Amino acid sequence: MIDKLEMFLALAQARHFGKAAEAVGITQPSLSAGIRQLEEQLGVMLVLRGSRYQGLTPEGKRVLEWARQIVGDTRTMKEELRTARTGLSGKVRLAVIPTALTVVSRLTTGFARTHPNVHFTVLSSNSAEILHLLEDLQVDAGISYLDNEPLGRVVTVPLYAERYVLVLHKDAPLAKSKEVRWEDLGEVPLCLLTPDMQNRRIIGGHLAEAGIEVTPRVESNSTIVLVSHVLHGGLATILPRLAAEIFTTNGPLVSVPIVAPDARHAVGLIAPYREPHTPVIASLMLEARRMAELDS
Repeated sequence: MIDKLEMFLALAQARHFGKAAEAVGITQPSLSAGIRQLEEQLGVMLVLRGSRYQGLTPEGKRVLEWARQIVGDTRTMKEELRTARTGLSGKVRLAVIPTALTVVSRLTTGFARTHPNVHFTVLSSNSAEILHLLEDLQVDAGISYLDNEPLGRVVTVPLYAERYVLVLHKDAPLAKSKEVRWEDLGEVPLCLLTPDMQNRRIIGGHLAEAGIEVTPRVESNSTIVLVSHVLHGGLATILPRLAAEIFTTNGPLVSVPIVAPDARHAVGLIAPYREPHTPVIASLMLEARRMAELDS
């Protein structure tokens, strides 16, 4: 039944029979037959069908919750047995909020020194997408905010506290300031992340508390795009201090701490709530705790 549950999970994720079949490496007729066999085994209809996929039945939605748990536990069991035979190895799919992408290497590099046979795929995703990817077993862990919006059923390991700086060209009027207040940013031409990013919602909240209406000249889901507009477009942006460091070291850009308040938000490793975790994820969580202790 496990292979049929894998097919069903792929279909629920892709919402398209052809794409789901491609994801699990079989033909579309084979996937359709597998789903029908699963329905026969369970005695309920799982999928609403017409000329194309139309969604899950109420029973299908309930089975999807069980499928995620059963498939996740099965993958964990296989990983544990493989690790017992060959040692820690394999691939880790890690989804990371854009503002933590310049920090993730501190975690993965330290982990790789101890476990050289583990390889990482790092994806840039917003915080809501990360939770969805974890729930659907499409990634193994994530790095996201811990204390600002609900996380649901996950386990967390705090890594660092995000603090904010104004990033601007060294020739800009505020570039030589030792610090700026949120209320000082009302006349600063800003470029910011898009509203679907939790970082943007956090920054927007602090600006609103200072009485400033957020009207950025440019919005993007990429920090690279923001920084390029600071570099060439005469704009400024607001980034976490650690995210800004890579752009403000020995170059034309500078960062100025933003105070009143000196806002801080926790960022950390998140993983599905499961016991036990795969050996790789359990070891990654230990590495995250070690990294946090070194930085404290």
